[in-house]
Amino acid sequence: MRVSTAQMFLQSTKHMTTNESKLNDQSAYLATGKKVLTAKDNGVQYGTLIGYKDELQSIELYRRNITQATNRNSLSEVQFSSAQNVLNQIKTTFIQANNGAMSDDDRDALSEQLMQNLEQMLDIANAKDETGGYVFSGYQIDVKPFELQPDNSVNYMGDNGVRELKISRSVAVPLNQPGDDAFEKVENRLGDFSATYNTNTSGASVNKAVISDRGVYVDNAPYTLDFTDVDTDGNLELTITDGVATTVTFDPYVPGQTYGFPGMEVSLEGIPNVGDQVTLNPEPNISIFQTIKEAIDWVNVKSPANGTEKHKTEYGHILSQINASLNHISTRQGDAGINLQLLQTQSTYHQDNELLMEQGRSSIEDLDYAAAVTEFEQAKVALQAAQQTYVKVQNLSLFNFI
Repeated sequence: MRVSTAQMFLQSTKHMTTNESKLNDQSAYLATGKKVLTAKDNGVQYGTLIGYKDELQSIELYRRNITQATNRNSLSEVQFSSAQNVLNQIKTTFIQANNGAMSDDDRDALSEQLMQNLEQMLDIANAKDETGGYVFSGYQIDVKPFELQPDNSVNYMGDNGVRELKISRSVAVPLNQPGDDAFEKVENRLGDFSATYNTNTSGASVNKAVISDRGVYVDNAPYTLDFTDVDTDGNLELTITDGVATTVTFDPYVPGQTYGFPGMEVSLEGIPNVGDQVTLNPEPNISIFQTIKEAIDWVNVKSPANGTEKHKTEYGHILSQINASLNHISTRQGDAGINLQLLQTQSTYHQDNELLMEQGRSSIEDLDYAAAVTEFEQAKVALQAAQQTYVKVQNLSLFNFI
């Protein structure tokens, strides 16, 4: 079969171009340290490689989120620990103030100490993170969450927003605990109502006041409890009157027994005297700051009012609420700790998964330099041979044989 000069020229050109392309590819592999750069290098493995890289990028994002969430929850945990310390100081001071031998000057000193504790608690509740945002303000990180009022009450200015970050495809973790949950929503030890002792000469106190049936209960507060002996038989009667003058009378009143009013129940400890009166108002949660204020107000009561049965009864309620505040802060601290445990677990999972993904990526993409150098040299030799052949073909002519 005849082979024309044109065919030989085309074949030589094709071989030279192919070998030049192979040499360029090998040069690129050596320069990047990678053996799969585009889909043409290995179509099947290139798709798998993209999957590995996407997963590694996701892991890196999740790990950054874990770092941020860990910092935020660690800061919250520290603040709650500080709050516990302050509350323990308040409890110690308050118990110390319940000493009949103390003078009014002594009580003034303790009141000043409690006021300092209130300011310490405010500093904790108004803590900022490393970016300057308020830790306990909910979504409104630029808004100072707690403001002290002239009467020593404290208003919450934030919202109840919980910011979250995803730390895996299906798991998100809170960055913060809003201030109302952290410092405002402390369980009322009495139940769903707070008690105000208008008259208390006996030392009797409310033990429980709860909404027993929310389907029946209608908020017609306040609810006033009056202890009387109208029939002068020596037995107390209890009359409960709501804000719209609905009354229920129990005769006789039996100490410790639970008494019902539509949708609610109340019980008392001790034996009231005739004329004792208590008012109940709905208040299922009591702010830590309110409890501190009540402690300060209680200590500020001067002689002889600080020796009354009413004052003694109020002491018991306030101390109980201080203990409730301690339990509440401990729970909040525990929630931050649970988040930190979750973050640590997820971080370990990502480390293990990252190792697997990196091994998979490396097996497809990373270059075997020894083999690559050999292939490069082979490609270079093949190109040189093709170039020499091309030159010889160019010089072929029948005139060389005449």
